[in-house]
Amino acid sequence: MSRVLVVRLDSDGDVLLAGPAVRAVAAGADEVVMLVGPRGRQAAGLLPGVDAVEVWRCPWVDGEPPPVTREGTEEVVDTLAAVGADEAVVLTSFHQSPLPTALVLRMAGVGRITAASVDYPGSLLDVRLRPGDPALDPTVDLPDELPEAERALAIAARAGHVLPEGDDGRLAVTIDDDARREAADVLAAHGVDGPYVVLHPGASVPARAWSPHRATEGVAALAAAGHRVLVTGAPGEAALTARVAGRDGVDLGGRTSFGALAGVLAGARAVVVGNTGPAHLAAAVGVPVVSLFAPVVPPERWAPYGVRRILLGDQEAPCRGTRARTCPVPGHPCLDSVRADHVVAAVGALIYGE
Repeated sequence: MSRVLVVRLDSDGDVLLAGPAVRAVAAGADEVVMLVGPRGRQAAGLLPGVDAVEVWRCPWVDGEPPPVTREGTEEVVDTLAAVGADEAVVLTSFHQSPLPTALVLRMAGVGRITAASVDYPGSLLDVRLRPGDPALDPTVDLPDELPEAERALAIAARAGHVLPEGDDGRLAVTIDDDARREAADVLAAHGVDGPYVVLHPGASVPARAWSPHRATEGVAALAAAGHRVLVTGAPGEAALTARVAGRDGVDLGGRTSFGALAGVLAGARAVVVGNTGPAHLAAAVGVPVVSLFAPVVPPERWAPYGVRRILLGDQEAPCRGTRARTCPVPGHPCLDSVRADHVVAAVGALIYGE
């Protein structure tokens, strides 16, 4: 029996983008165990092909990292040793090193490890891809500009795992019956029984969010254009969604589980959202996305993948490529230059082909 550990230690959106690679691994493995950070647990539970989930708040990946301690490292080594994986496929973004994680996996007894690494891996990796810019280094075999989902698929393929025939490589999630019922109950409780669009104003990284006053204007303008607007958000965003929904929208902030949120998004005609987990969740359920995209990371890598989309936001703004978590430019010009009428026009283009 082959048991493969797929590692993606970031947030929900990153885990969703790893979904096609997970399916590739699952096509040939008897069992897939996914190792994720606490911020990716919800998404991992929705991915087709995942048989079990382990959670590790990794000190060299987590956005608010815990200290590195001997005790903590020994604990995760013991946990991973108990998994008994034959091999691991370590998925990282272009700016992350897989080598500390590979060391922990080696200590846990994982026999074969595949990852992409700029640095010499020594005996930490059995299969190594070399990422970089092919224009600067013709020996690179994993171009940096690949969309994140394709990067993950390329790493899995080098390990010998490819998508089965008929799998188009798009993002996907499984919405179980309980989540579907929860979504239907929430919509019914708020009197939603017809077409709607979703506006999701929050973001896990503040620099990637449309400002609340702009989002409020967006809801009002979409409602004035004849759309029923649902405003979604996590439980910690309830104050934000209440403000943004105002009198013109339906406030669903904090009222759904992640699976039920997938169900709500699946019923939308279009979703307006920043570069955050629900953008990729919308893509995973096949809904067109108006992407309010701050250029702190490259859109060619991180924009909603595999669905019709319209990107809004100044991609040449001074914050471009900074990976900033808090906007470094006064006035947040990359996204606050996007007006409500821009969003209405983009939604109309996706729905009606205007």
